[in-house]
Amino acid sequence: MKRTQVLATLVMLCLLVMTSVTVAQDGVTQLTILWAEWDPANYLQQIGNEYEAETGIKVNVIQEPWGTFYDRMAAEWAAQGSAYDMTVGDSQWIGQAVEQGHYLDLTDFLVSNGIDQTVTPATRQYYGEYPAGSGKYYAYPTEGDAVGWAYRKDLFEDPQNMADFEAKYGYPLAPPETWAQLRDIAEFLTRPEQGLYGVGVYTQKDYDGVVMGYQNVFFSWGADWWGENGEVLGVVNSPAAVEALEFYKGLYQFAPPGTGNAFFAEMNDAFISGQAAMIMNYFAFFPALINPGVNPYAEVTGFFPGPKGPNGDQYVSLGGQGLSVISYISPERQEASKEFIKWFAQEDVQRRWAAIGGYTCNINVLESEEFLTNTPYNAAFADSMTFVKDFWNIPEFGELLKPAATYLSAYIVGGEGTAQETLDKIAEQQHEILVDAGVLDG
Repeated sequence: MKRTQVLATLVMLCLLVMTSVTVAQDGVTQLTILWAEWDPANYLQQIGNEYEAETGIKVNVIQEPWGTFYDRMAAEWAAQGSAYDMTVGDSQWIGQAVEQGHYLDLTDFLVSNGIDQTVTPATRQYYGEYPAGSGKYYAYPTEGDAVGWAYRKDLFEDPQNMADFEAKYGYPLAPPETWAQLRDIAEFLTRPEQGLYGVGVYTQKDYDGVVMGYQNVFFSWGADWWGENGEVLGVVNSPAAVEALEFYKGLYQFAPPGTGNAFFAEMNDAFISGQAAMIMNYFAFFPALINPGVNPYAEVTGFFPGPKGPNGDQYVSLGGQGLSVISYISPERQEASKEFIKWFAQEDVQRRWAAIGGYTCNINVLESEEFLTNTPYNAAFADSMTFVKDFWNIPEFGELLKPAATYLSAYIVGGEGTAQETLDKIAEQQHEILVDAGVLDG
């Protein structure tokens, strides 16, 4: 063996010994991440396998069914346990997690490494910041998601439909740019005698389905869930909110029968079965719609982002999650977790994450031609991630959600009362909740 080869071999052996000593000293040979049971968690495991190949640190992504995901994490928080190093948690968890000390403050880490500037401002705010406007971050935006729209291109591009629509409404039949246009199209394509209905919208009352659906018009009408100092009276039940709710209920009249308690699964089912000409759904559930083995209309399925409201406001409901570090793990594991996030946040890794199916929040990747053309819905997704908006992330989010879901469903699906009465009830009950919690004065 040549002298240079011997020296190179000795250097390599020294590096390997030093690496082994570091790992042995730190005691970090693997990292465990808790997430919900769905395809993006599988994609994260693939990325984790790459990390293991590069660093020797094994990454285990533990998946929990959506129905018990929060319960499992909350139980671990209550026990101040260290079974998981990180979790990809919902945005609405962040207030509870921060105020009760479950999440590690990642502000200095994200800012000093410039990671905070690599993601879209909306995802940085809604997935990681608490309190709102504080500039304090507790999560790295990981799985971006938003409500978008799928539509039947064959119906939109049918020459007879195009001629008839323009004759009736005075403008061309095309993917809508405004909610008013979407309503016209929904009305036009509702043909019960053919088993076809114009639109599928979220109505599920059991958790946040109907709220997530209504928010798309609510926010785009200029309404909001709170005003100055967190006030809800006169805000949740504002004239703009009332008008938006009346509009949303009006859309529901063009929905397929049997979708009175519908969320993401029911939306895809209505589309795949040929009942709905357009559906709202989270982008995370659109991959099934471009699979010919699942969707018989895959070749003629198109996508568009949420449209604009009457005054030009454009917002869509936020989905997705951020990656947080659990505060109860050892300092060594905390540092190892941050090193994983630092690696994961690199642009080339985010490109790979996006390529295998993860919904990146990285600005450069979202704007790249590679990403925009990777799937038929990526362009609409990238557009949507610039105008997403979220609801409550304070610890009382679950309590605030209940009256909203209950009364919205009763009005939209059940036809109970008026829009004004519905929102008055929600505002009054949410005010009481916030007063009892000490968020508002009585």
